[in-house]
Amino acid sequence: MTASGLPMPGGTGGERELLEQWLDLHRATLAAKCEGLSDEQLRRTSAPPSGLTLLGLVRHLANVERHWFRRMWRDEDSAPLYCTETDRTLSFVVTEADTGAEALAVWRREVDRARKAAAERALDEVAVHPRRTDWQTSLRWMYLHMIGEYARHNGHADLLRERIDGATGF
Repeated sequence: MTASGLPMPGGTGGERELLEQWLDLHRATLAAKCEGLSDEQLRRTSAPPSGLTLLGLVRHLANVERHWFRRMWRDEDSAPLYCTETDRTLSFVVTEADTGAEALAVWRREVDRARKAAAERALDEVAVHPRRTDWQTSLRWMYLHMIGEYARHNGHADLLRERIDGATGF
């Protein structure tokens, strides 16, 4: 565990175990950045001209989990969340009607489904991209991609949270 109670990945272990632990650390970090905030705070933008918000990040990452794990690995015909096939940036756009409780519940559901989809597959197993049928990816690649996606957005989340109430770090 980290000093703030987040699940610190082990220093040794198998490849899959370590990949899952690092992805889970990043997932837990996002949740921690949103913890204890009101809907208004979750909708608060970073700094002009950016419209980035913690709520938008949660919505975006729910969609990313859904796309990579459900659409790629379960071949589910699940429509994108909060956006369209042609405009993926819409998941970042939030309104006064959007709530943290709803977005976090959807994100947690997508994380649970992602874990189940990945558990059924080997790291070397390959899936065909649903929109780019000439491109394939292994589950190993997907774990690495997701760790990078969360790491980038958790950096954003850290800055957003610091702007809201001064909290930084894990």
